[in-house]
Amino acid sequence: MRAYLPRDTTAIALGADQVAMALIAEANNRALDVELIRNGSRGMFAVEPLLEVASGDQRIAFGPLTAADVPSLLDALAGKASDHALYLGPVDELSWLASQQRLTFARAGEGDPVCLDTYRSLGGFAGLEKAIAMDSEQIVEQVIESGLRGRGGAAFPAGIKWRTVLEAPADKKYIVCNADEGDSGTFADRLLMESDPYQLIEGMIIAGLAVDADQGYIYLRSEYPLALEILNTAIENAGSAGYLGDDVCGSGKTFQLEVRVGAGAYICGEETSLLDSLEGKRGMVRAKPPLPAIEGLFGQPTVVNNVLTLAAASTVLAKGADYYRDFGSGRSRGTLTLQLAGNISQGGLVEIPIGATLREMIETDGGGTASGRPIRTIQVGGPLGAYLPESQWDTPLDYEAFAAAGAMLGHGGVVVFDDTVDMLAQARFAMEFCAEESCGKCTPCRIGSVRGVEVIDRIIARESPQQNTSLLHDLCDTMEQGSLCARGGLTPNPVRSALKYFPEDFA
Repeated sequence: MRAYLPRDTTAIALGADQVAMALIAEANNRALDVELIRNGSRGMFAVEPLLEVASGDQRIAFGPLTAADVPSLLDALAGKASDHALYLGPVDELSWLASQQRLTFARAGEGDPVCLDTYRSLGGFAGLEKAIAMDSEQIVEQVIESGLRGRGGAAFPAGIKWRTVLEAPADKKYIVCNADEGDSGTFADRLLMESDPYQLIEGMIIAGLAVDADQGYIYLRSEYPLALEILNTAIENAGSAGYLGDDVCGSGKTFQLEVRVGAGAYICGEETSLLDSLEGKRGMVRAKPPLPAIEGLFGQPTVVNNVLTLAAASTVLAKGADYYRDFGSGRSRGTLTLQLAGNISQGGLVEIPIGATLREMIETDGGGTASGRPIRTIQVGGPLGAYLPESQWDTPLDYEAFAAAGAMLGHGGVVVFDDTVDMLAQARFAMEFCAEESCGKCTPCRIGSVRGVEVIDRIIARESPQQNTSLLHDLCDTMEQGSLCARGGLTPNPVRSALKYFPEDFA
């Protein structure tokens, strides 16, 4: 019997290792031949630990399992598997997956994440093979034509950034992957690195070929030790197989790659702070210009992209720009990776074509609140995203539509709150978060956030609430217009949305 059990952080936290040990022990007691493969997660966290058992050309899913469920599971597999209480059916037919359009996460959960043969058998490195046959300009043009935009928050066209680096005169250029995933409710970067690390590696090599860069760095947050282990193993395997090093796949091109671990500062998710940290300095925002594409790491032209952006580049090259561009709507092309979290019944990762609505995601894929109470608000885009009332849940999930609504998609974090949430407390949290995580370089962010907490505390204490609410509005304007980067400039988003849509909590 061949079985698959995830080894990503979430599955392990939910008891996957204990299930694995129980399965091996029970199989040995029964003299059963069980091949257990620790795969990556499919992102269906509501049913983790999820065991998949190979049956013909299908995999039959069971979950969420505990170690105590293993004996009855093996009994069911010896008879009629569908009789087991945790039987879910064929994995490919599960409604959670069947409703999605997975491009970036197409291979997640299919096999051992560090097995090169598995990656290649599932179409891996097809994009790199095509890129090697192209010149740099052709690779960049493919990315531009695909409409791929940065998946880290700003949604800047990836191909334009690549072309800027390509055209910048320099003897040394770099590819930097921003894997400092710090937004509330987000885990897509971690999940990809733990479930399909070679896709990120492939995307970074392609980026290196596209802009004539020979060195890449993955800046990984220290809170992801398992991702670090998996990435380092995958990089070593890729190097041994000739995908990295002085002669990438016999092309004569050089590309070296290593992981650098950050110390958990939220500000290092901002690209210039990240670059300072990579250089061994304190992570603080750099004034722009110059842009990192012109003067980035160690003063050299640098591509700085998010994990999902670089991973998507491998799909663009493998499938072609037209294929990728066929998904999405308007200027927002491709797929969107949403991470459903907070007070939600079925949390996990959803990858869909850009353009669906938030309501569809929450009601269909999320299954409503975990508490069973009505949803009051949904925050999209991390801790600096707006709190959206029900009147905005039908806004299409694309970058322009959200911007027009005064919100942002950011990294795709979706945090759900039921009707017990105190929006005044949430506004305070936004200011407190900014105060804690500010790099301290500019006054509007460093001081404004502290004063913001003080003003909200006065509102909570019912000290001149009207006067202090007016002062809070003015403070938000100052932070937005005067901060050097989005860390302070976006903090007003959740505060203003709470004030606008839930004024009763401030009265």
